[in-house]
Amino acid sequence: MEGNAMQLDFAKQGGLVPAIVQDAETGDVLMLGFMNEQAYAETWASGTVTFFSRTRGKLWRKGEQSGHTLRVREMRVDCDSDTVLIRVDPAGPGVCHEGYRSCFYRRLGPDGSAVVVSERAFDPAVVYKEGSRR
Repeated sequence: MEGNAMQLDFAKQGGLVPAIVQDAETGDVLMLGFMNEQAYAETWASGTVTFFSRTRGKLWRKGEQSGHTLRVREMRVDCDSDTVLIRVDPAGPGVCHEGYRSCFYRRLGPDGSAVVVSERAFDPAVVYKEGSRR
């Protein structure tokens, strides 16, 4: 129902919800991150995607080091209210800390092999300071 108050279910997965990031123009899936309630609120307030880093235990705004920000165009929620889809206008050549446009740059084979199917969009060694990716 349109216009009704919406509560995401942060409790289901230990305070986090998966956040799928999709290019609003091309439909390409760019990355997956996680949000806690604070990251979700900050994303709405700033208009730029903010995640919660599970490894560092803190918020991080996509592009804070690289400049490759993700400007929110629209946010959607799944039927269980425990996952968000964020349609964005990406700034910069890519979102992956490995230098690719998308984090999904490898195709898996039935034998478990992984083949790179995209070209690097930027040199991560130039964009990121050593030891501080993502």
